[in-house]
Amino acid sequence: MPSNAPKDNRPPVAIGHVSLRVSEVAESTDFLVKLGLRSIHQSGKFAVLELRGGTHLVLRPTEENIAPGTPSPFDLMVDDVEAARKKYGAAGMEPSAIEKGKIHQWFTLIDPSGYEITVTSSHVGGRVV
Repeated sequence: MPSNAPKDNRPPVAIGHVSLRVSEVAESTDFLVKLGLRSIHQSGKFAVLELRGGTHLVLRPTEENIAPGTPSPFDLMVDDVEAARKKYGAAGMEPSAIEKGKIHQWFTLIDPSGYEITVTSSHVGGRVV
């Protein structure tokens, strides 16, 4: 018997959790919420933030010194890189100029711990993710 349910064309696998050690959990949480992540849980010891697709970013404190400009272990992807840069600039986040490569456009931000976070243009090409 044919199903009337729409076909789910998303990839069957996703990244569930990514972890980042930060200097101050509360400061980093506030910064990432301003970027557009959804706060799921926050305490003094850790925070959980949600990205599109349901991936959770887990923030935990570190005792190590994070050198300013240390590359983040991940980048963030947005649908409209120019609009995102404008929004983040208006929020006082001081984004870099947009750079252009063969596939992506991107800019960077420095988070409260000193990580350089790259914000890149989407490349999903209209596919459901």
